[in-house]
Amino acid sequence: MTTNVQEPSLLPPSAIPEGCVPWNGEHARVWADAAVPWWVPVRPRRWSFELALWCAVLVAFALLTTTDLPPELAALLPLQVMWSLWRPEVVRFSAPVLIALVAIRATELSWPALVCATLLVLASVTATELRARARARQRRSALAAVGGVTAVPPDADGRVRRGGLFLKFGAGVGVPGVVLIATADLWRWTSDRQVALAEGLFIVGLALTMLLSGTLGRRRALTLRATPAPVLRVLVGKDDHEDAVVYATDDTEALRPLFTVATRAVRDDENGEEDKDDKGDKGDEEELEELLDAPAKTGARAPLREAVLYGIPCDGAEILLLSAAKEPGEPPVTEWSTGPVRPLAAGAARRRIAREERAAVRAARDKARDGELAATVRAGTVVVPVRRWRAGPVDWLASFLTVQWCLGYFLLGIDDSLWFRGLLLLFGLMCAVRVPVKLRWRITADRTGIWLNRLRAPRHIPWDELRAARRESFELQLRVRDGDNWAVAAPRWAWWQRRRGLIHPYDALAAELSAMISDPALRPTGESEVGERGRQLWPFAVLLGLAWTALLVTRWLS
Repeated sequence: MTTNVQEPSLLPPSAIPEGCVPWNGEHARVWADAAVPWWVPVRPRRWSFELALWCAVLVAFALLTTTDLPPELAALLPLQVMWSLWRPEVVRFSAPVLIALVAIRATELSWPALVCATLLVLASVTATELRARARARQRRSALAAVGGVTAVPPDADGRVRRGGLFLKFGAGVGVPGVVLIATADLWRWTSDRQVALAEGLFIVGLALTMLLSGTLGRRRALTLRATPAPVLRVLVGKDDHEDAVVYATDDTEALRPLFTVATRAVRDDENGEEDKDDKGDKGDEEELEELLDAPAKTGARAPLREAVLYGIPCDGAEILLLSAAKEPGEPPVTEWSTGPVRPLAAGAARRRIAREERAAVRAARDKARDGELAATVRAGTVVVPVRRWRAGPVDWLASFLTVQWCLGYFLLGIDDSLWFRGLLLLFGLMCAVRVPVKLRWRITADRTGIWLNRLRAPRHIPWDELRAARRESFELQLRVRDGDNWAVAAPRWAWWQRRRGLIHPYDALAAELSAMISDPALRPTGESEVGERGRQLWPFAVLLGLAWTALLVTRWLS
């Protein structure tokens, strides 16, 4: 079973290099079978990188405060895990350094810490070597399928944007790390000096990782442009992340995806544009806004497109795709990779197909529900002078969970170092800013637009400037034409709502606002008074911040 049964869009014969052979049959299966074992992680997403970064920070802090690990090991061990996932090239150099540090500090470490550090280093080295060998096998398989045919990539003289964001961000991140290392000896307490050194080493390691990622990406992109590259004919589609998914040419039903890669389309007018996100901006700002404001996916997959792949596909490779346009009569689309190739093992491919089928079923069910809800809203809407919505039980629950998260750090009480006190104060002030918004948000609609109460003065958004209102995952999102969007989050249990036949308050609110956006006849006819637009929330936030600060001071003085 598959959700894609349409005939692929074909490239014009003039766009296919002479002698370029299709990548199908036995060659594609051999390439796929050369991938690493299923238990070796090679496919981290950006959200998982952010999650791993936060986890690494917390793990480094916990190791430093609850074990006898020295600062350098407490910082480098979490970084070693990140390197083995995102930059395996570093592991061959970092592993000997870690092994030497563990050997030097062996007499100072407890046996659990020594065993855990050793196992972590060995696991990262093993995973890296398996990935390196699999990469070599895949390169040999791809070169055998190419048959020696090469061609100059299109847009070879274009501007190289690959790695720009990582290079800039890495340079900026490294500055506070160097400052922390240089000033570590100035702290009064030994524990604070150790934390400063560990945090500085971790931040510098993270900055060097970003710089290396940007440098390698740019170097590989330049190498691909410099000389004629091996070419293969493939089929390409898009996944839910807008990444390219490559299939063999005889897999017209998309049953066995071979690999995914983040790509960025080349445009004729991009020479004057500024550098954008390394992940790849799929179009200009207006097109991006239209994409974000588009309704939820229906679950139907776009047809596959015939493409020419330039480069040698393997784990971590840079490639170029010249694919057929989505609409007949349009020129082929050139897409440079903005991230490394990530192969799909057989098990991962089966799970991917199963997820797509489940997502299609859920999307069809949600589409039917949203249609019924929209029809109900339109039929039952009574035009009133002013319409108001406010926070409800789901928002109260979200506020309660936020407070519990903050109090958890207070009750945890790992130590009383200056660093931990600063962390407690920061988390408390963050909660003090978020809780009033969750508890007291108001949306007031009148004939001129909608009003949002905020920490400061209420904000007015005219109807013509309000692009969309919808619920995405846990968030209620209002998208504004100037890009200053608004969102609030609350818990949501889709399976429980389906079983009970309930509608989430955010779904109902988004449906009602969407109806008003699309049909001016449903909008309120009056003009709201100042008192109807909600109060400023900053006094409540100040009171919460002062209460939290007083609670911390009382604890520290006791």
